[in-house]
Amino acid sequence: MSRRPLIVTDCDEVLLHMAAHFRDFVDEQHGVDFALNGHSFFNSMRRRETGEVLTEEEMWVLLNLFFDTEMHRQDPIAGAVESINTLAEKADVVVLTNLKDHRMQTRAAQLAGHGINARVYTNQGPKGPALKAILNELGAERAFFIDDIAHHHGSVAEEAGHVTRLHFVGEPLMAPYVPCAFTAGQAHARIDTWEEALPWLLERLEDN
Repeated sequence: MSRRPLIVTDCDEVLLHMAAHFRDFVDEQHGVDFALNGHSFFNSMRRRETGEVLTEEEMWVLLNLFFDTEMHRQDPIAGAVESINTLAEKADVVVLTNLKDHRMQTRAAQLAGHGINARVYTNQGPKGPALKAILNELGAERAFFIDDIAHHHGSVAEEAGHVTRLHFVGEPLMAPYVPCAFTAGQAHARIDTWEEALPWLLERLEDN
């Protein structure tokens, strides 16, 4: 069993901006307006010429195309690189990202290029089972989970309820519209900036 705590963090909107760059990509190259405005991600894209809402299938095509060709656009959330590297002095840090498995190395290289050197796990669907598998593999007695999507916190709460869960949405474009996992009782806190999240995490890492 590892004596060091384990931090399992998401990437998009926690470590790197994604939605804002995706918005620019679909605007520039596909004539699609992307605006959340209280709608779900799936219902926020319309063709500029017709006003027609994209189907979920069309949305996935564009998302996959973004991750195939546009990951170079992504830049770090303010304070993310420094905070993760500070946390890595006290805990093991891995990234659990909902990308297809063939993008694992690309994501790892992308993060390394920004100064975050961490093992990357890919996943599709709810993250609870994947996180539980990581805990079993690495044998950490204490673990922390950071993600921007509320239902992933619910999934982790069901599969590994002892894990400390921080709901973090670092993209201002999305933060006002993301249902709060803390309010729903699925996370232990909701914090959307690393300036506030880092001391919150450090305090709990030091609390044995």
